[in-house]
Amino acid sequence: MVDIIPRRMTDRKAHWDAIFKNKASPELTWYQPHMALSLELILATGLSKDAPILDIGCGDSTLVDDLLDSGFTDLTVLDISSLALERSRERLGGLASLVTWLEGDITELDLPTGKYCLWHDRAVFHFLTDPVERGLYVLATRRAMAPGGYLIIATFAIDGPEKCSGLPVMRYSAETLSREFGSYFSLIESMLETHHTPWGGEQRFQYSLFQYVPGAAQPGDSM
Repeated sequence: MVDIIPRRMTDRKAHWDAIFKNKASPELTWYQPHMALSLELILATGLSKDAPILDIGCGDSTLVDDLLDSGFTDLTVLDISSLALERSRERLGGLASLVTWLEGDITELDLPTGKYCLWHDRAVFHFLTDPVERGLYVLATRRAMAPGGYLIIATFAIDGPEKCSGLPVMRYSAETLSREFGSYFSLIESMLETHHTPWGGEQRFQYSLFQYVPGAAQPGDSM
């Protein structure tokens, strides 16, 4: 039987592969030498150093480097672009063997059930303009996260850009993002960040930290 890859995934993969092929890391609009706010929120959860952590849409960011430097030992990074993952592996050198590398589209990937104590996403969810795909993403979090685990989502804020890398995006407040994820996720903290692009522009991000509490589900919620 021949596997058929959905067209939306092949189109999306081609788009991001082309970006990583044609631009160096510091030329990417979302580039940060260190993802300081993400690291701050992760450390604030108080998770043990052996807690399983998943970074969605990691690209070639240095968050995985900083997590390794902070002593975390169970790290999984996921991106749709094989070129982005390869750049990160080359940067890490011998340390790359300490990380689990996954290539795929989060709306179509089967992840281990109930494994991850922390799910991190900076600038993936806001690209999902189709409500069906957003629903698939939320379902993936519910299936893959351990009860009591933490979800960190960074999206463009309400006053952030309407497009990024040539694609339309959704913009969120902490409240509208909470509605997307439903009562399974309890909002702990949210904050705004003004990101300065390599070209001198500004992008407003909002970061939200949730805790996954399956017992908080209300009638009408579905898995």
